[in-house]
Amino acid sequence: MNKLLLHPAVKPAIFVAALGPFAWLLYGALADTLGANPAEALIRSTGDWTLRFLCLTLAVTPLRQWSGWHALARLRRMLGLFAFFYGVLHVLCYAWLDMGFDLAAIVRDIPKRPFILVGTAALLAMSLLAATSFNRAVKALGAQRWQALHRSVYAIALLALLHFFWMRAGKNDFAEWSVYAAILGVLLGWRVLHALRHRASAAAQRQRVEAAQPRVADPAR
Repeated sequence: MNKLLLHPAVKPAIFVAALGPFAWLLYGALADTLGANPAEALIRSTGDWTLRFLCLTLAVTPLRQWSGWHALARLRRMLGLFAFFYGVLHVLCYAWLDMGFDLAAIVRDIPKRPFILVGTAALLAMSLLAATSFNRAVKALGAQRWQALHRSVYAIALLALLHFFWMRAGKNDFAEWSVYAAILGVLLGWRVLHALRHRASAAAQRQRVEAAQPRVADPAR
């Protein structure tokens, strides 16, 4: 599987597949096949795909460690950038189809509706991660700072989940939201468990090193 994932055709194939939802929505908008309310369909669908790509991005590391398919790591950046891409489309659809690109109305609308405020915060945070997702940013920030910054993707996913929750609260329909909540709960739980195990392992290693060091006699005795 690692050899298959390292094949030069894998990345272009994933790229094309990730553009599939965008192409389908664009076709639907042009062919008028999005239903009675195409604006709502576009806003909702781009938001759904943002959350889906966030889940896929977060699933890469656990799946890589569980399966031993370490070549999956080379796809994580692309999946994260596609999450940002669909997030931008989601906001553009809202700004255009719902608000008519009226900037003053958008600015007034953001603090009025909590789910829009939370969604805006998530996109701003995603923008920072997208801007620092390249190798030059890693060198500029340093590996530890870069990793600490990009761990905020979990907070972004939780903000996106909260945004979706408030969206569904008006209709009292949480079935789909519950699926995403369960997936993110598992992924976040894995991250917490992994961090705790790593700390315990590091503490045990320090104790072994200290125990192996020869003790120096106290000259006062």
